[in-house]
Amino acid sequence: MEPGVEELMPRLLPVDDCDLAEDFDPTVPPRTPQEYLKRVQIEAARCPDVVVAQIDPKKLRKKQTVNISISGCQPAPEGFSPTLKWQQQQVANFSAVRQSLNKHRNHWRSQHLDSNVTMPKSEDEEGWKKFCLGERVYSEIDALPDNENLGIDYMKVGFPPLLSIVSRMNQATVTSVLEYLISWFGEKKFTPELGRWLYALLACLEKPLLPEAHSLIRQLARRCSEVRVLEENKNEEQISALNLIICLVSRYFDQRDLADEPP
Repeated sequence: MEPGVEELMPRLLPVDDCDLAEDFDPTVPPRTPQEYLKRVQIEAARCPDVVVAQIDPKKLRKKQTVNISISGCQPAPEGFSPTLKWQQQQVANFSAVRQSLNKHRNHWRSQHLDSNVTMPKSEDEEGWKKFCLGERVYSEIDALPDNENLGIDYMKVGFPPLLSIVSRMNQATVTSVLEYLISWFGEKKFTPELGRWLYALLACLEKPLLPEAHSLIRQLARRCSEVRVLEENKNEEQISALNLIICLVSRYFDQRDLADEPP
């Protein structure tokens, strides 16, 4: 350490030079207060002026940018704003679903998954999108050839959020998958497959919310409000599904500033 630098950092407790034994060894534990203070001075003098952390970029998450918006949801299209009674009923139904899920979680977790069900790892973003949405929605294919003799191909249509599946997901995985689907929804259209999974993941989300989950669900509600405004055909079933998600985020998870005001 440069002498000039040391002057910029005055000592909290001035230490006078002291006579130390000739056999003083700074590498062994100090035996006297003087030896301890001298050892501290030596270690401080060896500290570099600038320290640079060695960061492994591979350990950093791909998405570091967080977009924060304090704006609320856009109003529902005229004639599609949900009533307060409807919103209260949806919150009650949702609460009952969560209670049932928590009560029977251990039972469903112990059930064996079908041989065709392989849950992706928590960090496999693309794998979870395909798992939840299916190849048809993920790849934006209008239709895939059907073969009734082979039954349902869940890799093509997506796996539904079965209790035996979501009960195996811890909170870190729930939050990660929610983030993956919300990110996908930010640039894509709303689909029934997406809606089912969003509802299931919200049902698995524990309260009180972690900051990351809090930001995610607010982002989700705002996106739902944007999509329902842009809905050209004003599909009543789809707008109702979007209203439901906004309702749960705002009224069950206490984000009241995002709530739809009753007509």
